[in-house]
Amino acid sequence: MKNQVQLITYVDRITNAGLKELKALLDDELQGLFGGVHLLPFYFPIDGSDAGFDPIDHVQVDSRLGNWDDVKAIGDDYDIMADLIVNHMSAESPEFKDVLKHGKQSAYWDLFLTKDKIFPDGLSEQDQAAIYRPRPGSCFSTYTLADGSTEEFWTTFTRNQIDIDVHSAAGKDYLNRVLARFDHSKVNLIRLDAAGYAIKKPGTSCFMIEESFEFVDKLAKQANELGMTTLAEIHSHHMTQVEIAKRVDMVYDFALPPLILHTLLSQDCQALIHWLEMAPRNCITVLDTHDGIGIIDVGPMDGLRGLLTENQIDNLVETIHGNSKGESLQATGAAASNVDLYQINCTYYDALGQNDLDYLMARAIQFFAPGIPQVYYAGLLAIPNDMDLLNRTHVGRDINRPYLNREKVQHAMQKPVVKALTQLIKLRNSSPAFNGRFTMTLNETGALTLSWTAADAQASLTLDFANKEGQIILLDKQGEETQMTLSSLLAQA
Repeated sequence: MKNQVQLITYVDRITNAGLKELKALLDDELQGLFGGVHLLPFYFPIDGSDAGFDPIDHVQVDSRLGNWDDVKAIGDDYDIMADLIVNHMSAESPEFKDVLKHGKQSAYWDLFLTKDKIFPDGLSEQDQAAIYRPRPGSCFSTYTLADGSTEEFWTTFTRNQIDIDVHSAAGKDYLNRVLARFDHSKVNLIRLDAAGYAIKKPGTSCFMIEESFEFVDKLAKQANELGMTTLAEIHSHHMTQVEIAKRVDMVYDFALPPLILHTLLSQDCQALIHWLEMAPRNCITVLDTHDGIGIIDVGPMDGLRGLLTENQIDNLVETIHGNSKGESLQATGAAASNVDLYQINCTYYDALGQNDLDYLMARAIQFFAPGIPQVYYAGLLAIPNDMDLLNRTHVGRDINRPYLNREKVQHAMQKPVVKALTQLIKLRNSSPAFNGRFTMTLNETGALTLSWTAADAQASLTLDFANKEGQIILLDKQGEETQMTLSSLLAQA
């Protein structure tokens, strides 16, 4: 995996076309910016109830985007990350429809998880209360079979996403087929989507229990044997990330986005410093993704202290709502189909009030923090909240899932903040210092310095939060020094 910035994108939403057009965009307008690309679900269908995360066929590229050869073509020049949707598949899949038709006589009955498989003697109130679900309501959905009988299936996320029994032979075969397809198509990075929910056990939260760690560990080793690197996608208490980082190749640093917002908006970097001292080094860093801005990752949980207090989190949430002029509020609640309990739906750019310098400071912190950075396509182009799309779909997450095309990309690339951001990306990609050792210091005036030192290079970022400025100093192997400020990058753009 290249130690370079990666792009996160939907194939169709950035190109208004398919995989061939995305490859052309990476090679042309985005040339030199990305060492890899996370292709958000491109399986059939890309426009299901959860924007591709409810695949009807996990091993079929949606024909509107192209085919597996087009995926391979991108893999010839870039690292490719793809989602292995571990926990569930679509209720519209042929397999589940066969279950509804034939019941327990279906060849696919064992593929799906029913309530009675985990609770054969019935679900007690105590067991029900212990189960953690990221959305309100029951984690079971009742379906009527062709013979008129009913069955309760596990549906951790939505009624259309039927949980897989990963312990069954059919479940194992399903995941094996997806891994084999990835291996054949030059996918070398695998994001284990919702893996923390895959294991269910009576009397537990059914989320990131010890057996979950064992399952993720085994799945990661299986992918490693095929030459693939795994990334675990877990939204939870920050110490859970620390623990799971010991079991997989990579984890997300989901605590970083809210901590950077808190730091810039409050001018208090203590929580950020505390986290960077302990954060896993084998991580992917993000500020924004196809989902919202996570809050659970910095908050308290089950009696454990968070990186931020509840009061600090409340202040952060209210400030984001204010900076976005209330738009993020419109993307929350049942009216916007926002059923997540732990995320704010808003672009990162709007969360900072569309302040170009603050946004550039946030990206600079991300790039200098330990880990390999990923930049979401809307964040790359500083696209503001898409209120038109939100009002059409009433889906909260769509506020940060704009539909673009090549012309819109070209236009956005001319914004000063985007030009400055591309310079930061190129700096992060080109300096060998980022392959070295990370250190961090806080001086007596409150300025924070993040530094990287390798045998032949140095790179440092000093942030003056009170005066809203950041200075970068680079030292190459010839001893030549280059200095720049973030405000000068914006001015030159």
